[in-house]
Amino acid sequence: MRLLSALIISSVAFSANAQTDTTKQPSAVSDIPGMVGDTSSMLDGFDMNEEPDFEQNVFKGNRVINSHSVEMIGKKNLDYRICHRFGYINTGPYEMFGLDQAYQRMSFSYGISDLVNVEIARSSVNKMYDGSLKVKFMRQAKGDKKRPLSIVYVANMAVQTLKPNSSQTPYYFSNRLYYTHQLLIAKKFNEHFSLQIMPTLLHRNLIDSMKYKNDVFCIGIGGRNKITRKTALTYEYFYVLPGQINPIYNNSLSIGFDIETGGHVFQLHFTNSTGMNEKGFLAETDGSWAKGDIHFGFNISRIFYIGR
Repeated sequence: MRLLSALIISSVAFSANAQTDTTKQPSAVSDIPGMVGDTSSMLDGFDMNEEPDFEQNVFKGNRVINSHSVEMIGKKNLDYRICHRFGYINTGPYEMFGLDQAYQRMSFSYGISDLVNVEIARSSVNKMYDGSLKVKFMRQAKGDKKRPLSIVYVANMAVQTLKPNSSQTPYYFSNRLYYTHQLLIAKKFNEHFSLQIMPTLLHRNLIDSMKYKNDVFCIGIGGRNKITRKTALTYEYFYVLPGQINPIYNNSLSIGFDIETGGHVFQLHFTNSTGMNEKGFLAETDGSWAKGDIHFGFNISRIFYIGR
């Protein structure tokens, strides 16, 4: 937590360039193919009625690390993403510091439009399948003080397909379902620093004990610090309000390093979360940074052009 706070405090250089959304916007282009970025008018020096100059690259990809970011996949583009995570580093040399173990998540995200995306995914942890709908309501655009933020809504539904233990009876299909609703509120303060707030509600149809809650509310914070044109430091933390989940679980903290290579965004990261979908990293993070229960992993994303 001290590391995360220091990163955020040291990075904030407030810039008051406000931004807005419009229904008559030109096709936006990012320096990453397939990602929705922002184009500046060639007539910036003239006093004319111009389209908004949308802020570019609040984040470099559509994920911070585990969580969604406010970035969107462009219309008729497909993002194929592999998230790979090794075992705990503190398992020592016998387990090659976690490299002998592996967990993964594969996902496909498609841009129905520049402001509406859908995603399907499969995770090896608990053999989870999940799908998401992502809708952008506001885009940060320079020169409009009325709407200085990017705002995105994400709805996710997940199903666990792991075979139940014989003692778990009855075990209906509805017991396997999980739902997440998330609001992403982000601002790019300047060329080097972006911050995102993520109020989140997770609903679990089945819980271990009546002492805990089916509905879990938490608040997340994520950030990006640009280092060079192609690299950035990213981080995210989710705080779960007390008394909602089993106390054996911890809050999720992740730190990553993004590398952009043309159509790829490659990310190295460290995290105490084994699960890579919302149900896993929000309510079932069993690792502790203080005890060295840290996973090393990577995410890699590739954009494909569909229907062009």
